[in-house]
Amino acid sequence: MEEYDVVVVGAGNAALAASVSAKENGAERVLVLEKAPREMRGGNTHWSGGVLRFAFDDPREIAPLVPGADEKYENFYEGISPYTKEDYHGDLMRVTNGRTDPVLSKVLVNNSKDTVFWMNKTGRVKMEPAITLSAVRKDNVMIWARGLVVRAEHEGVGLSRSWFATAERMGIDIQYGAAAIELCLDEKGRVSGVKVRDNEGIRTIRAKSVVLGCGGFEANVQMRTQHIGPLVGAAKVRGTPHNQGDGLRMAMAIGAMPWGQWSGCHATPISADWGEFAPRELTDRSNRLSYVYGVMLNRRGRRFVDEGEDGALFTYAKFGRAILAEPGGKAYQIFDSKVVHLLEPRYETSTPIVSDTLEGLLEQLDIDDKEQALKTLLEYNAGARDPQDGYDPTRKDGLRSRGLNPEKTNWALRIDKPPYYAYSATGGITFTFGGLKVDENAQVIGTDWRPIPGLFACGEMVGGLFYDNYPAGTGLVSGATFGRIAGRNAATQS
Repeated sequence: MEEYDVVVVGAGNAALAASVSAKENGAERVLVLEKAPREMRGGNTHWSGGVLRFAFDDPREIAPLVPGADEKYENFYEGISPYTKEDYHGDLMRVTNGRTDPVLSKVLVNNSKDTVFWMNKTGRVKMEPAITLSAVRKDNVMIWARGLVVRAEHEGVGLSRSWFATAERMGIDIQYGAAAIELCLDEKGRVSGVKVRDNEGIRTIRAKSVVLGCGGFEANVQMRTQHIGPLVGAAKVRGTPHNQGDGLRMAMAIGAMPWGQWSGCHATPISADWGEFAPRELTDRSNRLSYVYGVMLNRRGRRFVDEGEDGALFTYAKFGRAILAEPGGKAYQIFDSKVVHLLEPRYETSTPIVSDTLEGLLEQLDIDDKEQALKTLLEYNAGARDPQDGYDPTRKDGLRSRGLNPEKTNWALRIDKPPYYAYSATGGITFTFGGLKVDENAQVIGTDWRPIPGLFACGEMVGGLFYDNYPAGTGLVSGATFGRIAGRNAATQS
């Protein structure tokens, strides 16, 4: 029978951070169990944009992460605002309507900068400025979304590749096609290993501690339908097909406490043209997050959200789900030629529908009530504004529409300069918000409110951080933060 000090279930960002941390903190034998075959390894990390939200007081504190950026990009630091711990926690509180776990959110925020530097130094994750995702050029300065300046080089693909290289270099064992199916307990109630199914059958691996980092249930249509509802049950999946909720079921089978918003999820607006799973080769390039510069119409020809409620990186996780609630789970994003240059490069993976007239554009769209759609756009233009009224794509500009329902509270420019462009969108589920209750040591808590000895969790399996919404870049940092904590404690408590 195989024996290890620490077994980590999963092989995404959080799980690999846990394995590296365990090895760094004295665990001699560390095993990573990856259910997917090698060619599909890495969980949802592969599909991520790789951006990392963390707190810092002075923009130049990030210089070691992006060496030479000020030489490569003119006035690089001038467009970066400080992003304090208070700012970060305030954003978490705001987007979750005050429901984020008070203990875990402070752990995340307070450790965020140190985690990212640890990823860079110990994990050997190379980093770069997130130019195409969170910067808008104004005159000769790039204005950055607060807290979102740095990403992993080559985005999620590079992040995943770096973690695997570091784990292999440190002598961590990685087994592919190895699906954990059950947690083992000893006579004292301590987790003592896992049962694994692979091509050879079922075997038991003994361990002094187990870390669960194998994701949520976003790829499991039955669990999505049961916990979130039939609309999300029918959603396309922006991520791995292997996140089936295995770790959650295994943990709850031995008494772990479910925690957080099991009816909630991160659902990104993605192209409606893809299949049931966003293509692996396109990673995060199915995303459609530039709706703040235009309007979204449902198939009844009506607007259904305030596209300018906040920056897209604070609204996209809930607007994807809002699209799923519309007829057919589909919408169209409409832009004119004044703003089309502001669209993210990721829009280039689709061919837009184009016309010199609004009527001609709508005629080409899968909209049932085209008369209502034209009425909606004309009413929007009547209540919208001109650029000289104070339009500023680099910040919430307060350029508000008048007399609409819903109003557009920022960036409410008229759509009146041809040609006009339309892109389809649906909600692509990325990860689920429901998870397990863990303490500040990443130890899993049982339904008797006591820690389950030998069991830790990280990544999407941590419940309670996100409710209804999610600030971009938090997931990867949360995964690495709690992965690092879980690996360290699994090593030292084993």
